[in-house]
Amino acid sequence: MLSLHEFVERHPRLFVLSGAGISTESGIPCYRDREGQRTGRAPILLKDFLESDYARRRYWARSMIGWPVVAHAVPNAAHHAVRALAARSRVHRLVTQNVDGLHTRAGNPDVIELHGNIGRVRCMSCGARHHRADVQRLLEAANPDFVGHTAPAVPDGDALIEHLDFAAFDVPGCAHCGGMLKPDVVFFGESVPRELVHDAASALEGADAMLVVGSSLMVYSGFRFCEWAAKSGKPIAAINIGKTRADSLLALKVEAPCSEALNALIDRLDAAQRTAASPLPAPAP
Repeated sequence: MLSLHEFVERHPRLFVLSGAGISTESGIPCYRDREGQRTGRAPILLKDFLESDYARRRYWARSMIGWPVVAHAVPNAAHHAVRALAARSRVHRLVTQNVDGLHTRAGNPDVIELHGNIGRVRCMSCGARHHRADVQRLLEAANPDFVGHTAPAVPDGDALIEHLDFAAFDVPGCAHCGGMLKPDVVFFGESVPRELVHDAASALEGADAMLVVGSSLMVYSGFRFCEWAAKSGKPIAAINIGKTRADSLLALKVEAPCSEALNALIDRLDAAQRTAASPLPAPAP
């Protein structure tokens, strides 16, 4: 059976697509279980966020309480292994569905963040960008009664909490124009920016193969790249524990933690490189 090392040796220019499974070892929960089914509450819809004052208060209250989980998360061994793979000229382009920014913090350059970055906030009126840490300070200053609450973490800086009086939560406006603030991420019901899809599609076109790392691919924004890869004859490998939407398209599937599989791959690549660089023994006289 083909190994991950053999797959990468045969296809050195990889289009790497990562998902939530790569960040679980950093303490950031996944949306889905081993069967690809969503766990916990449904994420907020763009329509609800834009049209409901209560939905925005609820979102920002839970975000204020849950944000420290993402803010304090650090890249784990899997993020660093992807960077090591790139340093060995094996990554043609890295695309992520994650919004935690951990790939960039691990030193991966020029990451395509399909769903945005939770560390940024933008004004829906004037377009101004704000650091999420700055908005956190505004939220806490405006809502001292909510500070200090703890709750189980859920994906993307949210917190599993329902008993608070969200109607009493004060959501600050944009510091420039007073407009509505929204995290700079793609909500459910919102489209991925066309330019990001175009850049990622162009990168896939120039790659030899596709490697999925820690994604069930249940969301079409990621799965479509598997469809495109398969249509163009590019083989696909996946590192993921549990079912993926693209199982029928895969040339190889590794069901193991991302860090374990990627570090084993790096070790194999380095061992092969050392063997290739070793001088041949001198012939016997």
